[in-house]
Amino acid sequence: MSVPLKILVPVKRVIDYAIKPRVNSTRTAIETTNVKHSMNPFDELSIEAAVRLREASTPGPKKSSFPSPTVSDILALSAGPAKCVDVLRTAMAMGADRAIHVEIDPKAGGGEGGAEGEQGELEPLGVAKLLAKVVEKEERNMVILGKQSIDDDSNQTGQMLAGLLGWGQATQAQAIQFEEDGDSWKVKVTKEVDGGVETVRSPLPMVVTTDLRLNEPRYASLPNIMKAKKKKLEKKSLADYGVDGGRRLRVVRVEEPPPRKGGGKVEDVDGMIARLKELGAI
Repeated sequence: MSVPLKILVPVKRVIDYAIKPRVNSTRTAIETTNVKHSMNPFDELSIEAAVRLREASTPGPKKSSFPSPTVSDILALSAGPAKCVDVLRTAMAMGADRAIHVEIDPKAGGGEGGAEGEQGELEPLGVAKLLAKVVEKEERNMVILGKQSIDDDSNQTGQMLAGLLGWGQATQAQAIQFEEDGDSWKVKVTKEVDGGVETVRSPLPMVVTTDLRLNEPRYASLPNIMKAKKKKLEKKSLADYGVDGGRRLRVVRVEEPPPRKGGGKVEDVDGMIARLKELGAI
């Protein structure tokens, strides 16, 4: 019918979501030394979404009742220090077919977003430019990525990437489906907006960013972890893609939020109403 889906899924190594971040002694970044890292939770959703799209088009118990194009390749990509290989192996254990690691020295003016602090952060625009080059070189026709990373919370890369590529985009997806449109496909995305949901449609190629209600990521089983060790993982550099990793922003200072103040008690409803009036809440 039409060309198969070739999906790019960027993944990022961040401080584990269960860890309480601490500001470093110079107050210029978050302390990362000897701190547990894992895959950005929104990127786990993206890998799961890509794998489910493939399962939906493959004969078997998980085949969807909705029409779906064939997924021929799921490529995971991460840019950062050598330890990013860990999250790429996890992505392949979850179902990605292969991976690319764009290795960046965190002390050399470009690196893993938010993880290394002073000079080692690849900014959203730099990430978007890198992904655009990878899309071109790897001939991708769909990019699924987390709406944001939990370290810098920028929520910019997906939108910038769609702008650079000139593709349609759907952000904060909570459902992804396909619809036949003659001899091609349209992507139907239900996205979260303030006060409800919104459904958008776009022809391929397309950029989709994922939100928490999209799915529940699978755990990487031990057999799949062992299989992932045999999958192809390429090493690249920013120079291979002609991308400048230089920073345009400078972190002036990082501080922890002030501690929460304790709540107060009232004797009865009248006391609560009086207190709310004092605070100007009613």
